[in-house]
Amino acid sequence: MSFFCGSCVALVTPFKNNKVDYIAIEKLIDFQILSGTDAILVLGTTGEASCLTYAERKKIICFAKEKINNKAKLFVGTGSNSTKIVIKNTRIAKECGADAVLVVTPYYNKCTQEGAVLHYSAIANAVDIPIIVYNVPSRTGFNLLPQTTQKLSQIKNIVGIKEANGNIEHILELFYLCKNKLAIYSGNDNFNQIFLSFGGDGVISVVANVLPKQIKNQCTEKNLDKQIKLHNLLYNISKLCFVETNPIPVKYMLSKMKLIQNELRLPLTPLSQKYQTELDTELKKHYGDII
Repeated sequence: MSFFCGSCVALVTPFKNNKVDYIAIEKLIDFQILSGTDAILVLGTTGEASCLTYAERKKIICFAKEKINNKAKLFVGTGSNSTKIVIKNTRIAKECGADAVLVVTPYYNKCTQEGAVLHYSAIANAVDIPIIVYNVPSRTGFNLLPQTTQKLSQIKNIVGIKEANGNIEHILELFYLCKNKLAIYSGNDNFNQIFLSFGGDGVISVVANVLPKQIKNQCTEKNLDKQIKLHNLLYNISKLCFVETNPIPVKYMLSKMKLIQNELRLPLTPLSQKYQTELDTELKKHYGDII
């Protein structure tokens, strides 16, 4: 049995007047739970964790834990390019009741593959909590090789990987080497169907912020024809969520849905006007005149 199967949303962090908007977080959590989302990830890339203070981070985790109230799993992003800081973040997440942590590979430092193994080993030895490794070389400048992931799968509390390398050969090798050793989750929404078709355990999704029911259905649908229809339905919005740096587009869409303010923390800025009409059209395709 995998540690977790299904749809996990990489939740945005809503702001209002440059402060965390907890009323909006509660609305987002309610929206996800009512839509059948299986897990909620806070403080990930989509949650602008790098722009949050330690006090804000801890309060968000504890607030989310209370509001989720065991109706879904709570995952927390604890990654950093410093192993000591990851351990500190992970301890805080565990104290606040997280079910698992998502730990992105070290960035900027440009460690070796051996360094990545030692990094994750140190975290796993320091904090007894399920760990999902996160490989996203377009963000970090470092690519965790499938052979390295295979080594990490031997560490007891490393339970899965969120894979966001868009190279199909890399993905195929990852499944070949690791499918029966740890859970594999899609980290790119436009690749969800590929991962699920190869027996992936689920998705950790940006699009689920806007279309949680559809992403949940994508994870549970067994009929191939219906799977392809869902893929086609979601393909365009999966691309539009990244016309500018995530979470810029998805925050714009959530603001149009009246769930949050369209506010980000610098250096991120609101969506450029040239993309707004295209995103409005896509939202209306899914929600009609509500938007």
